[in-house]
Amino acid sequence: MTARVLVADDQSVVREGLVLLLGLLPGIEVVGSAGDGAAALRLVASERPDVVLMDLRMPRMDGVEATRRIRAEFPDTQVVVLTTYADDESVFAALRAGARGFLTKSADADEIARAVAAVMNGDAQLDPGVQRRLISTVTALPDAPVPSAPAFPSPAPEPSPAAAGTAAADGLTPRELEVLRLIAHGLSNAEISARLFISEATVKTHINNLFAKAGLRDRAQAVAYAYRNGVAHPNAAP
Repeated sequence: MTARVLVADDQSVVREGLVLLLGLLPGIEVVGSAGDGAAALRLVASERPDVVLMDLRMPRMDGVEATRRIRAEFPDTQVVVLTTYADDESVFAALRAGARGFLTKSADADEIARAVAAVMNGDAQLDPGVQRRLISTVTALPDAPVPSAPAFPSPAPEPSPAAAGTAAADGLTPRELEVLRLIAHGLSNAEISARLFISEATVKTHINNLFAKAGLRDRAQAVAYAYRNGVAHPNAAP
């Protein structure tokens, strides 16, 4: 399936370079480019792209506000942030606004293509450095709400011993807990499939089930949930 992609970046050289790069990638069709968030919103309304590659620091309407508006008004369009800025404030603001991916501009063509494919499949894709900071924030503040997940479910008052060290009590099966642990360590669906010797379709089924049981929206919330509830540990090997 061809992904219809819109590029939003206020730097014309970067914007034109991304359009050229994406146009060379199989399975991607560039349907437009915008120099600010307001223009991106107008193009999403007219072109209905599958994915927007969104810069954050732009004039008139920044990438966070544009992401929030796009996700509210055009929920079928996913947003992958592609920015120079990967500070905690930018990361959490973008995730709260509804971005399903967060990459820095050091990402190569393959990483961008994987992020586009991931969000098209309902997954999330975070830069490894961003994911580490998200994990650090969650584990450092065990009793605080997760900045990137306003709808994050509260732990149940009577934890279940479904897995060693797990405080989750949402009825996750041992296999779903194992899949959740591997998600938290950054493994893709294909890597989880190979690790557990199950098909990718089965991995997706487990992910859908555990998301539904735990009230999770995407992989970013799943990572936070796993570390807050002891399913995964920062220093443990996946």
